[in-house]
Amino acid sequence: MNETLNNLKTRRSVRAYQTKQVEKELLEQVLEAGTFAPTGGGRQTPVIVAVQDPDTVRQLSRMNAAVNGNKNDPFYGAPTVLVVLADRSRGTYVLDGASVITTLLNAAHAVGLGSCWIHRAKEEFESEEGKALLKKWGIEGDYEGIGHVILGYRAGDPTEPAPRKENYIVRV
Repeated sequence: MNETLNNLKTRRSVRAYQTKQVEKELLEQVLEAGTFAPTGGGRQTPVIVAVQDPDTVRQLSRMNAAVNGNKNDPFYGAPTVLVVLADRSRGTYVLDGASVITTLLNAAHAVGLGSCWIHRAKEEFESEEGKALLKKWGIEGDYEGIGHVILGYRAGDPTEPAPRKENYIVRV
């Protein structure tokens, strides 16, 4: 089977991570791939924030959990969090950000990293604390949090894929 197609079919969301930080070379490969995601009109309006500082990862985890009113770690102990933001002035901003997230997930799997898409970035970065982080990071403009990609080394074996639903494809 083609390596790319196999990669797409074998990627799984990972919800258990080793504490070891992601190696710089692998992180750079994943980030670079994310910059090649398709975007509306090729305008490249999303921004990827790579967070490896443990205090900031904990802060984002706390903020994300608070959206649901709980204190569990929604990042499953992953040592790296990629925050994907997109410029609201573009009509395709949500889709552009989702495209970047999907590309990051597949790139992570391609280099042997575990990953998972975590939602609630919108609510995080609409808060005053979230706006303060954006300012601290030097991100100016009308950006919305689209999602997070958590990254790390998988702890445990991959899960089996769920069976594909019967009516997934309609041929006309």
